[in-house]
Amino acid sequence: MRDDTYARLDAITQRVLAGGETSAEEGRWLIRLEDGYLSWLMAGADRIRRHFRGEEIEVCAISNVRSGNCSENCGFCSQSAHHKKATAPRYDYIPAETLAEQARRARSWGASDFGVVSKGWGVRSDKERHQLSEYFATLRAESDIGRCASLGVLDASSAQQLKAMGLENYHHNLETAESHFHKVCTTHTYQENIDTVRHAVEAGLRVCSGGILGMGESLDQRIELALTLRELGVESVPLNFLSPQEGTPFAGMATMSPREILNNIAVFRYLLPRAEIRIAGGRQFLRDLQSMIFMAGASGIMIGDYLTTRGRRVEDDLQMLQDLGLNAREDTQHRRAALPAA
Repeated sequence: MRDDTYARLDAITQRVLAGGETSAEEGRWLIRLEDGYLSWLMAGADRIRRHFRGEEIEVCAISNVRSGNCSENCGFCSQSAHHKKATAPRYDYIPAETLAEQARRARSWGASDFGVVSKGWGVRSDKERHQLSEYFATLRAESDIGRCASLGVLDASSAQQLKAMGLENYHHNLETAESHFHKVCTTHTYQENIDTVRHAVEAGLRVCSGGILGMGESLDQRIELALTLRELGVESVPLNFLSPQEGTPFAGMATMSPREILNNIAVFRYLLPRAEIRIAGGRQFLRDLQSMIFMAGASGIMIGDYLTTRGRRVEDDLQMLQDLGLNAREDTQHRRAALPAA
């Protein structure tokens, strides 16, 4: 171990705690630190998390309200109609009351936000708008959980319509760095992703945007993604780790190791000190180290099942938070109070 490595890491940590930034070059250095420095890196990331995000953990859950036959060709996703051998379930919109039941259950788990996730490219038909309006009205009437949606690319008008329906948060991942995106998806552009984030912000929605690591991108491209999110001022950043799905172009890719995942979470915390960093899909690849995500700088988790894969048992996640002395953040009432009366 080299003393100058510890000194440089400490200097970066102190600067971030004082309100400064980690540079792109420093991010590229941090993500390449040898495993022997991981505990030191995580200790710094944990200090930054505690300083900017406190001791509460933001818990969210999602519902896949419409699945399969997606028009997009994202290489990681088994819902794409382009991947003929993929095995994702196929169904149309679930009933609004079923969605409300799922939201109430998520709230009982301690989730502060609940995501309505629908495959496809944005909101393009009156049928979709009517269904979404019913969903958000039902959620608003039957639960105080925060209302989130992930519906694909949005234009400015659609973002404003969703806000008027009672939506509070919009989720739209950039997925990866712009320089790598053409190897992940070609049916929409990276600029459309960027525009969607900006349209959601301009409509007054809280924005959740992150990506999936482990899709063949370089370490530098992971830093590129983090810096793009920083430039956009994204408030909530979900980090996913590729879970290769049968029948997709990425089916044969190797999964990330636990130590690599922890390093990357910590580096994102250094680059995005004030953001909510939420660990979502692929968390199972941490195996027995799942509880260490918070020591690596994470401040949120997705609980329950994901879009097409099973999540960890909710009881295990709740016990993990209890054992760590961490509480789920309530954090719904102040956003609810800002909305006009139903």
